[in-house]
Amino acid sequence: MLYVSAEQYTNELVTAIREKSTDEFRKKFRNVDMLLVGRRAVFAGKEQIEENFFYTFNELHSSNRQIVVASDQSPKSITAMKERLRSRFEWGLVADLQPPDFETRMGILQNKADHDEITIKHDVLEYIALQVKDNIRALEGSLNRVVAYSKLLNTAVTPEIAGRALCDIASKEPKLAADHSAPHYRNSGRHIPIDTHRPPRTKT
Repeated sequence: MLYVSAEQYTNELVTAIREKSTDEFRKKFRNVDMLLVGRRAVFAGKEQIEENFFYTFNELHSSNRQIVVASDQSPKSITAMKERLRSRFEWGLVADLQPPDFETRMGILQNKADHDEITIKHDVLEYIALQVKDNIRALEGSLNRVVAYSKLLNTAVTPEIAGRALCDIASKEPKLAADHSAPHYRNSGRHIPIDTHRPPRTKT
């Protein structure tokens, strides 16, 4: 399995063309069982990059291998991309991933606390979960930040301490309310086309 961002793919292809090492480039990207590419929209409008990725896609597909491409847009939304490559992305499953809901964020925070052996009250986790909604790394980072801040002050972790530690976030977000229906906050998700369409196997 190989993961690269679309920008990295582009940079490596440009380097390979400049250094006349395209054979090595093809071996790297076309001899993997699964290729994961992030920020696909970077390809849009770059004709030579699109053409190369088109052939990379076709070769992996014809070899019965998997391609996963992540983007914040659906294939149809990327109008600057050529139709033949956009249609390849539409062959597979397009999954719209939404940010984690409140209960999921609470579970992530609790698991993080348990893993790091952090003793922290439920109301503090609730406060953090209400402030950080769409990024799991930011969610876990906020917990680390709150704990570090309380250690710096040599005081117990409370919602008030959490509010001070996350003041730059909390000032932009709703306050903790008695009604915990707040988990309904959602932002637009990401679209991840996954090539699950495999060519049929022929019997010999």
